[in-house]
Amino acid sequence: MDSVQGVSTSPAAAVFKTRLSKFKYAKNPENTERNAKTPVKIQQRTAKHTRPIEADVAETAIASSPRPKKRRAPSKYADPSKYAHLSPLVDILEPNLICVFVGTNPGVQTAAAGHAYAHPSNHFWKLLYTSGLTDRRLRPEEDRSLPDLYCMGNTNIVERPSKDAAELSKEEMAAGTANLDAKFLKYKPEAVCIVGKGIWESIWRYRYGKNMTKADFKYGWQDEKDNMGKADDEGELDATGEIWKGAKVFVTTSTSGLAANLKPAEKEAIWKPFGAWVQKRRVARSFMPKAVANEGDAEQGVAA
Repeated sequence: MDSVQGVSTSPAAAVFKTRLSKFKYAKNPENTERNAKTPVKIQQRTAKHTRPIEADVAETAIASSPRPKKRRAPSKYADPSKYAHLSPLVDILEPNLICVFVGTNPGVQTAAAGHAYAHPSNHFWKLLYTSGLTDRRLRPEEDRSLPDLYCMGNTNIVERPSKDAAELSKEEMAAGTANLDAKFLKYKPEAVCIVGKGIWESIWRYRYGKNMTKADFKYGWQDEKDNMGKADDEGELDATGEIWKGAKVFVTTSTSGLAANLKPAEKEAIWKPFGAWVQKRRVARSFMPKAVANEGDAEQGVAA
């Protein structure tokens, strides 16, 4: 047994310590010195997905660019009372005109101005000029001089003003078609120019009781069966004493600034054949423009 002071050790304990020393970790002086001089490389953990620089650039561009404009909410039917404070336009009609333009209805700004196609974004007066229907670009305030200067007139399928055509009802458009036929039977123009596909679709729906198909529609001159203002019998005569068969129909594009389905050059190409035809008819009739003394005379107009 070992003494209390730990001076002597038993033989068994000595043998155990000898065996245990075999498993003791021995430091290598060379390794210790080398490890002390060599810095330990620590591998840093990298992100699994590195964010590309392009993403930061794209986000910066998006942040600096203006927000896209909100899309205009579609219109829906509006009761006539909504625009009761606005007056309808005066029809510009006279007997035996070469042509009469047919619009949908007066817009709010047009009704407030009291002149046809008065909205600054509308291209009606520009297209009349570029197609040869007028020899200069008229101002909306000159609309009532159309008969005297160019043997042309203007009316609408619906009289009451609204923000756009979506605020009108199908019943109004149908009733407007009947009114147009009555006007054209009374004044007997050689031709009517429908200013917009939607107007012709409404007239077609009223006449044939069905929607127009893609195969049914075409810009330009329509078939004789589609003439407007035809009489119920063949006893009606035109200004030349011939049997009145109704006014020929030419369908052209809308002139609204919102109608962007066709490019300006495409619209002009559709309008030009009608301009050329009207010019020929003026020559054939030996039409001479009447002098319009001043703007006040044009304001008087000719009411339907």
